[in-house]
Amino acid sequence: MEVFDFIEMKIPAKVEYVGVIRLSVSGVANRMGFSYEDIEDLKVAVSEAITNAVTHAYDPEDDGEVTIGFGVYANRLEVMVADYGGSFDLGQVKGSIGPYEPTESVETLREGGLGLFLIEALMDKVEINNDHGVIVLMTKYLQETEVGFNGDQISTTQ
Repeated sequence: MEVFDFIEMKIPAKVEYVGVIRLSVSGVANRMGFSYEDIEDLKVAVSEAITNAVTHAYDPEDDGEVTIGFGVYANRLEVMVADYGGSFDLGQVKGSIGPYEPTESVETLREGGLGLFLIEALMDKVEINNDHGVIVLMTKYLQETEVGFNGDQISTTQ
């Protein structure tokens, strides 16, 4: 089994706590040796995932929580953002945003779901589970890596 450290934080589902997690992800990524650009990408992606959870998972009068987990591996950082609010139809959301095809132009980007588009553009790997609430698992590799257009393959550019 691969050895890793796991850090878990829970915040109230309120926008004012997003900055706390941005600072946390910045500290963890900096300690691991990520570049400034990668740290900024991580901060944007994690902020978008948390903002989506805060905005869409709970009603304003609910006292919901968002759980954030950091899996610190030797070669990558995995960040999990989970809420226990209402789930959504991932296929429907992905169908309404884009572009996801390499042949489509960024000018065709549709409104709504921009956060999910940004997360997928900034991270090396993104997995979403919406069986019970929504769990977004984002992976950023420490070394310079690339993901193919279809997201199925990761190749090292060194």
